Amino acid sequence: MPESTFPGFANPVDPSPAELRAWAYQPDSVPLTAMPPDWDLLVAGDHLVPTLFELAMDPACPARRFALHCLYIYAADGIRTQFRAHSKRRLRKLVEQAELTGDQLVRTWAYNTRVLMERPHLFDYHDWCEGGLVRENRRIG
Repeated sequence: MPESTFPGFANPVDPSPAELRAWAYQPDSVPLTAMPPDWDLLVAGDHLVPTLFELAMDPACPARRFALHCLYIYAADGIRTQFRAHSKRRLRKLVEQAELTGDQLVRTWAYNTRVLMERPHLFDYHDWCEGGLVRENRRIG
């Protein structure tokens, strides 16, 4: 479990996994409105995806929906760049783990990611990068 108080980010543009994890359990300590512009896009990369996945898998995490939103960005970024931005193998492993051990919210992400991998033309910026699929928790296709 995280520390009792989150001291803040040394560099919010490039948070460490430990900082992101600590913040996620106390997200009111540094509100999203105080983060750099497009912070979700900044943290949705290879360095933090294992942490984001862990947070999205935890129903008790207060910032779970933010972490899931970042997973949608990560998946779309990988797929839309034909896996130049992120490893296809890594994304597949996350999807498989979500399908095996995730709850309905995370399994919906896994399903949507598989559909987008097979049919990239279904990409919609609002759904994948602005949180539409997280808010609506719906399946595409």
